[in-house]
Amino acid sequence: MAMTLRLTPEDEQALTRLAEAEGVSKQEATVRAIHEAASRRVRRDQVTALSAAARDRYADLLDRLGK
Repeated sequence: MAMTLRLTPEDEQALTRLAEAEGVSKQEATVRAIHEAASRRVRRDQVTALSAAARDRYADLLDRLGK
């Protein structure tokens, strides 16, 4: 799917620096950044869910240890 991405001059410069640092095109740098951000978000959501489950599962133990 084609998409137009409107960037401020500052964003364009940041994208150019990122692409140059990674040795890829701006298109590829954009795609990589999207994938990395999505991966971080999914990982953060998983850690949050696992942490909540562990707190629920071990609530009694955590209360006893906290005393």
